[in-house]
Amino acid sequence: MTFLFDGEGHSDVTILLAHGAGAPMDSDFMEQIAAELDARECRVARFEFDYMAQRRQGAARRPPPKIEKLMDEYRNAVAALGQVDTLVIGGKSMGGRVASMIADDMQAEGRIAGLLCLGYPFHPPSAPERLRTGHLARNRPVTTAGLFP
Repeated sequence: MTFLFDGEGHSDVTILLAHGAGAPMDSDFMEQIAAELDARECRVARFEFDYMAQRRQGAARRPPPKIEKLMDEYRNAVAALGQVDTLVIGGKSMGGRVASMIADDMQAEGRIAGLLCLGYPFHPPSAPERLRTGHLARNRPVTTAGLFP
């Protein structure tokens, strides 16, 4: 797994971010978010899901795989990142959705301190009647007090 780091050595807090469905970890949006967090003295680690990493190697552009596979890949990214003092997981759109779906279990295991969703996709494209928010009501609340300088 390849990570793109910003803000090395700034903080005891590491924010692990995944990209959205259609743009990579170094998209303009992700670059801007990482720069803003770096300016606030946060360490940021970005990663790509396998399907996006394969695009970099010339694979055909296709939609993301099933959410369960992405959840496993996000868990693997947390493991590959290794031990950090305080970890917040999240991402842009689909990346934030995937993080939100594993956040409760990871928090219960003591692996994460929080969740950061940037542009959460409340419903699938072209299906506003179908919401993707049911699991959010079950997530345990967390406090960000003291997490960020």
